[in-house]
Amino acid sequence: MSTVKTVREIGLNILERVSQDGSFSHILINQTMAKHDLKVEDRGLLTELVYGTLQRQMTLDYYIKQFVGKKKLDQWVRILLRMSLYQMVYLSRVPDHAVINEAVTIAKARGHKGISGFVNGVLRQAQREGVPSIDDIEDPIKQLAVRTSHPTWLVRRWIDQYGFETTQAMCESNIQSKQVAVRVQPLRMTRDEAMQSLIEEGIETERSRLSPQGLIVTKGNVLHSQLFPDYLTIQDETSMLVSEMVAPTGEMTVLDACSAPGGKTTHLAEKMNNEGSIYAYDLHHNKIKLVQEKAETLGLTNVAVHTSDSRHLKNLHSDATFDRILLDAPCTGLGVLRSKPDIKYQKSEQNISELADVQAQLLDAVLPLLKQEGHLIYSTCTVDQEENEQQIHALLERHPDLEVDPTFFSDLPVECQTLSGLSSVGLQIFPHDFQADGFFITRLRYRK
Repeated sequence: MSTVKTVREIGLNILERVSQDGSFSHILINQTMAKHDLKVEDRGLLTELVYGTLQRQMTLDYYIKQFVGKKKLDQWVRILLRMSLYQMVYLSRVPDHAVINEAVTIAKARGHKGISGFVNGVLRQAQREGVPSIDDIEDPIKQLAVRTSHPTWLVRRWIDQYGFETTQAMCESNIQSKQVAVRVQPLRMTRDEAMQSLIEEGIETERSRLSPQGLIVTKGNVLHSQLFPDYLTIQDETSMLVSEMVAPTGEMTVLDACSAPGGKTTHLAEKMNNEGSIYAYDLHHNKIKLVQEKAETLGLTNVAVHTSDSRHLKNLHSDATFDRILLDAPCTGLGVLRSKPDIKYQKSEQNISELADVQAQLLDAVLPLLKQEGHLIYSTCTVDQEENEQQIHALLERHPDLEVDPTFFSDLPVECQTLSGLSSVGLQIFPHDFQADGFFITRLRYRK
């Protein structure tokens, strides 16, 4: 007969799987929530433990090293120490003695008496002496990397691209908790009506500055609202800006070349008043089903979803078919580290170059499908120049008949027009600009 696992045991199991298998923490958390009948407060603690431990992993490892030296640790023991120290250092509402007692109990169940004694000793020492100062690290790049738990190669790369000050702001932003944003389905309810309805449920919001459909949740859990998911879609406000810059209308034929999981696809459909046609493609069948389900939930019928590699869409569509093409390209995801902190430990510079090659192939493949008077919108949720600015410069060199649409810059919200990430080829939004996801967006057209 299996025993009921505690929240910390469940958290340890999730963190082990992320470490061993490269599994995505947000997917594992969702699967675990569905499997275990956890109370609301336990769900919150589990999410905090997993995301917090991952966000601060390098910092926690620095602390652990000061206590254990070069002693070789089993991975589960290291993760248990990380998770325990995270609670002791960063969660003031959890008493140290409770954290230590449960860690020792888990260690006894998982290992032998010597391991539980070792875990107890390390955590008691940390409780007694406090954690070591990161200020003792002399190299400013390494100090920033350890303080904000970003791989040193990544910090150095960002400093080369954007300078120390922007990199520091970005890294510090990435370890803050992420605010929740939602998009209102305007064919069913106005934004003001949604705000009022949410207030009556005890959920407070403020209007997004980047989309007239967007709301930022400032109090309460919108997932428990009666408006979710038929009237509200969870979507970051910088992600909403992408469809705003596509600016489709109801008489258009639109291509969403990499559409899953469907947030931008359904936003486009809403902006088109559920008129016109959207062709939504994705490489993976299980992901394209998510797009279909999201459209059905929101009552949108102008979306046709298909599984296909968008590098081969010339076999399915004639040249000059689409008024608008959105290529929200596969990328490293280095702009969404707040909500997916495990990404920063799994990526490498080789990954960046490999994805940049795929992005270039996709751009070249979909471009002939654009009408002469049409617009191609390129976006990524990353903050690396090789995937963004350099990608567009290279595209313009390969296709001299293309240009960045001059009206793109004037069409941006006022709040975006003075950002440091604005360049001649588009807009790089950093995570600290709006305390939201980092995104790159640009809009291209044929020269007139």
